[in-house]
This record gives sequence, structure tokens and C-alpha cells, in this order.
Amino acid sequence: MRTSVKGPLMFSAFFAVLAFIAVLIFASGGSARAPRFDLAFTGAGIAFIVSLVVAAMLSMSHKENADHLGKGSGVNLSSKRPGHGGSAAPDSPDEPETPDAGR
Repeated sequence: MRTSVKGPLMFSAFFAVLAFIAVLIFASGGSARAPRFDLAFTGAGIAFIVSLVVAAMLSMSHKENADHLGKGSGVNLSSKRPGHGGSAAPDSPDEPETPDAGR
């Protein structure tokens, strides 16, 4: 199965453009000063690389479920079966309670 790189590249490009615009507006400090294109390009590059690495890591961690996991009637939804893993007899009310030592 082959996956396309177009989706993660578009995702990263969107965040790069968003970071470019945000840094260009906020780094200049107002309209009286010249826009800081150097900081805007640096922020866009960092945003592009970081979002591309995150998208690549998420796509590498994806694993399909096994075929046998999707089959079944759905009747046995509980992981605990009656009579397994618990005490053999139910608690009797005649037993005295022991006080907690730590409290």
C-alpha cells in the first residue's frame, strides 16, 4: 500500500503560511515600523519543518487492525467472565471488618 505525500505537504504549507502572516504582523510592532520579513521567513520555515515532522511521525505510527478483530457477534463485550478471577465465595456479613492501619 502506497500513501501520498500531498496531504502532509499541504498541511505543512498551510501552517507555514499562517506562521508567516502571524510573524509578519506581530514582529514588526505596529504599522509605523518596517515589516520584519527575515523573522517571518524564519517562522514559516520552522512551522513547515515541525508540522511536516509531526505529520510524518503520525503517518508512520499508523497500523491496521488484524482481520480477526473485526469479526464476531458482539455478544461477549465484557472482559470478565462470571466465576473467574474473583473470590470463590461471596463475602459473608458475619466476618468482622479489620481497621485500616494507615488511617
